[in-house]
Amino acid sequence: MVAHLLSLKITLLRNSLKRSPWQLVGLIFAGLYGLGILGISLVGLAVLGTADPELIRTVVTLAGAALILGWLIIPVLASGLDMTLEPARFVTFAIPEKSMLVGLALASFIGIPGIITLIVSVGTAVAWWQSPAIALVAVPCGILAALTCILASRAITAASTSLASSRRFKDVSGILLVIPLILMGPIIGTISAGMRDFSEFLPALGATVAWTPLGAIWAVPADLASGHLVSAGAKFLIALATMAVLAWIWKTSLARALVTPAFAGSLKRTGGKLGFFARFPGTPTGAVAARSLTYWIRDPRYSASLVIAPLLPLIFVFVAGQNGGLATMGNVVGFAASFAAFMVAWSISSDVSYDSTAFALHLATGVSGRADRTGRVIAAGLLALSLGVVYASVGAALADNWSSWPAMIGLVLVAAGAGLGLASVFSSRFTLNVPLPGESPLKSKPGNNFFSVLVQLVGFAGAGILTVPVVALVVIGAVVNQPVFSWLALAAGIILGCAYLLLGIRLGAAQYERRAPELLQAVSADR
Repeated sequence: MVAHLLSLKITLLRNSLKRSPWQLVGLIFAGLYGLGILGISLVGLAVLGTADPELIRTVVTLAGAALILGWLIIPVLASGLDMTLEPARFVTFAIPEKSMLVGLALASFIGIPGIITLIVSVGTAVAWWQSPAIALVAVPCGILAALTCILASRAITAASTSLASSRRFKDVSGILLVIPLILMGPIIGTISAGMRDFSEFLPALGATVAWTPLGAIWAVPADLASGHLVSAGAKFLIALATMAVLAWIWKTSLARALVTPAFAGSLKRTGGKLGFFARFPGTPTGAVAARSLTYWIRDPRYSASLVIAPLLPLIFVFVAGQNGGLATMGNVVGFAASFAAFMVAWSISSDVSYDSTAFALHLATGVSGRADRTGRVIAAGLLALSLGVVYASVGAALADNWSSWPAMIGLVLVAAGAGLGLASVFSSRFTLNVPLPGESPLKSKPGNNFFSVLVQLVGFAGAGILTVPVVALVVIGAVVNQPVFSWLALAAGIILGCAYLLLGIRLGAAQYERRAPELLQAVSADR
């Protein structure tokens, strides 16, 4: 049965590559990326082998602990992550529990993350190339460490199945957990600034982590190399106990999940409230705008963008704060206003894909291309411009330079206009393999990841080119310090932003009219 599960995993992966050439291309790029990480890691371990055992202990223990922590965190961040061998699919089959656990655990190594983790874990033996006996000990320790990563991932996924099946939990946790992920750079920078002497801090941290379940198995070879046999044995026992506890959690949670229906949520509904539909005119354009704005607020796949868009510019603000004063931060916030507005505007480039089969309603009710494009633009435009104006105003206040405010608003207008115009064209031409309604906004679906990235890059590059005239006026005004250029930038932003928007709606509407059936077929495939 274990061999059958492994062959099933290989067959499913092989067949999935035949569905789309873009998935094959994406797998190739992921493989090359994984090989790059693997090569750098092994070379780094070989170089590390020339250092003393204490430094090897510190580096291997901290890096290994981070690896296990990553396998623990990623399933939480990507709640609803698609698993090829999802246990729920085997409910109707009488598979022995032990065989299923072993098969699923080994099958987790079939894939780029699992293979890279296993090789890097075993490859820690390279760091002990000067001590062959210790290197031999590091090999089984690496295997156990890789198994710990898999068990940790499986255990936390199985343990959170009931909770994670709650729509509210997935919506809130997925959006909140992405915040520290985006701000990882500033967080690390702040922590680094507070650490004055890494040469004292890191060894102490490594010694502490080595006695925890995250780092115990990684520190065993170093303890043996230093002659600390008792501590090596104790840490090895900690590692075995950790694996046993994780296996027990996984086994118990899996057994419960296979016989207990997932939480489906409340079916209570309150009527009589039309929401945004009561605030828009009763026209096709107004209905599309109200529906889109409702999605922006209630659908986590959209509302995640409202969290990410304001946070991304803060990375630039953090860098400016490290290198300048309040005025510099204010100027950066002002420029970041256009970037934040564009991020929200460009989000509708996947609008039709996010609609999924609900897009059939547009065809069934005869919604015209112009009404469809305009309604979506109105919803996203209200949010993008509101965010951009707030950012520009805060930047002007921080820098105490209100003379630059018109220029910043001009940048916001042209960026939003370019983003909305391009998105109106792109969303009527391309469909992407995005998370389905009700799924986590962070879910990574196989199919066309490379193509999706390519489309996003083209859109970003196109928007950058379209904003060049206004950017040039802003730069000239800053150099010559003439307020008139700030107002010229505002005028250019209004004119070009409106032109881009109207042209995008027109081209997108014409393309929508021609390709609406093909779009429905694309978003309905494999649902």
